[in-house]
Amino acid sequence: MTPPDNHSEEGFLEHDHVDCAAVMADVYLLLDHECDQEVRKRLEAHLDECGPCLEAYGVEEKIKRLLSRKCGGDRAPKYLRERLTIEIRKQVTIRRVIADD
Repeated sequence: MTPPDNHSEEGFLEHDHVDCAAVMADVYLLLDHECDQEVRKRLEAHLDECGPCLEAYGVEEKIKRLLSRKCGGDRAPKYLRERLTIEIRKQVTIRRVIADD
């Protein structure tokens, strides 16, 4: 999942101290209802203000629904979800550092 990159010359624009890369790294937490209310509000506020992130969120939501329909809704074990979340965040951070250079 690549964060929207048409926001600024650097590739990211902050909305209320939440940048697009951080939002897209956490989008599955929001989709899976696995974040607390504070994080949910922060992500939803960003999506309300940022068209490219909202569009990317919509695509991810459609993919998740399709996978759920086709795969029977099985949940991955907690350790696997945590490991994948860490790896996704690493990739987004690496991409952001490269984009900032």
